[in-house]
Amino acid sequence: MANSFSKEERVAFENILEGFNDALVLSRNVSIYNTDMSMMERTGNVIWRPMPYIMQSYTGTDMTANFKDQTQLSVPSTIGYQKSVPWIMSATELRDALQEGRLGDAAKQRLASDINVAVLSVASLQGTLVVPINAAAGKYDDVALCDAAMNEIGVPMENRFLALSTRDYNGMAANLAAVTRSFGNAKSDNAYERSQVGMVAGFDTYKLDYAQRITGNTEAGRTISTLDAAGNYYIPKSVTTAATGETSNVDNRYQRVTLDSTTNVRAGDCFTIANVNSVHHITKLDTGQLKTFRVISVDSSTQVTISPPIISNQVPNDASAQYQNCVVNVKASNSAIVFRNSATRPINCFWHRDAMELLPGRYAVPNDAGASVMRGTTDQGIELVMQKQYDINNMKTRYRLDTLFGVVMKQPEMAGVLLFNG
Repeated sequence: MANSFSKEERVAFENILEGFNDALVLSRNVSIYNTDMSMMERTGNVIWRPMPYIMQSYTGTDMTANFKDQTQLSVPSTIGYQKSVPWIMSATELRDALQEGRLGDAAKQRLASDINVAVLSVASLQGTLVVPINAAAGKYDDVALCDAAMNEIGVPMENRFLALSTRDYNGMAANLAAVTRSFGNAKSDNAYERSQVGMVAGFDTYKLDYAQRITGNTEAGRTISTLDAAGNYYIPKSVTTAATGETSNVDNRYQRVTLDSTTNVRAGDCFTIANVNSVHHITKLDTGQLKTFRVISVDSSTQVTISPPIISNQVPNDASAQYQNCVVNVKASNSAIVFRNSATRPINCFWHRDAMELLPGRYAVPNDAGASVMRGTTDQGIELVMQKQYDINNMKTRYRLDTLFGVVMKQPEMAGVLLFNG
């Protein structure tokens, strides 16, 4: 016969779920996509999600030559995070309800942290807008540069978020407390009393008690060809066709490119290419700012995978014209690469809500297999499963708290990193 939960345990689980929901701070600020669990199991927990369309406009009344096929881009989204917190309590330990509550709280905090860390890691490692600051954090102008980087390429101006490491966040709060200090001013008072920054330059800001770190790279002399040759630019496509005739979706967030050498190049590095500027994604106008890229992986002594791809439309193509993200103003066989992460520092990440998606998952745990099972779902759709099983041999009770989810960077050019002291 299956164990049953006492009323005290049910109340405890309800409190755990409530606290778990409250602790999901960063994950509240990304899009949520709920999937059909049967379908996900059949597809290996992978679903392809569409990226936003970008359409072109033309001048005049005669559109005869302008009716063209449109290319839909998509990215693979995986429910791949399986997080669990197990523990054991003896028959004597169970007499202490306070101790039981502390363990539940700790388990809840750990799982909430796992989800927040997953969101933070994806934003920190895959965001491609890079804003390096040569000084310590402390000015409105620093965040305003992130705002400018997004505005210039057409990222929507609402639902923007910025997560700062503790020291960088406090540095900005110190600036508010010192420069605008006039007690009775809520912004200044909150900065002085609580180290609270609030909204800055259109970003809702959050303080992190943990942050990814990026390793500094001062390597000079790396080059890349920007000539009109295959491999030096990227043409987006929705599907690829194998020699057998089978078609499969294409992940257009990445491109493998060839450098003169990958010596001292690391995954996570941020860089610009000489004379390659970003463009507004809708108007295709040159922003006058160098386009920033991230190294996703180092694949050989000369090849790396980067994000975003170099969609320059330098050899005109309908799909490239649709999704063009940069312009090559001077083409060369040895365009200089400049790394922008010159110092080892915490990564402060910023993003638009639609840049990332959180995919809640669900376990099909049987209720009649010898263990008691309780389920609860947060307002984001994240399911928490609590199980309990008693062992008569040693009078110990096993508990476990589980959650299943996925996080995907759907549009890397709607997210980025802010690096201080670089």
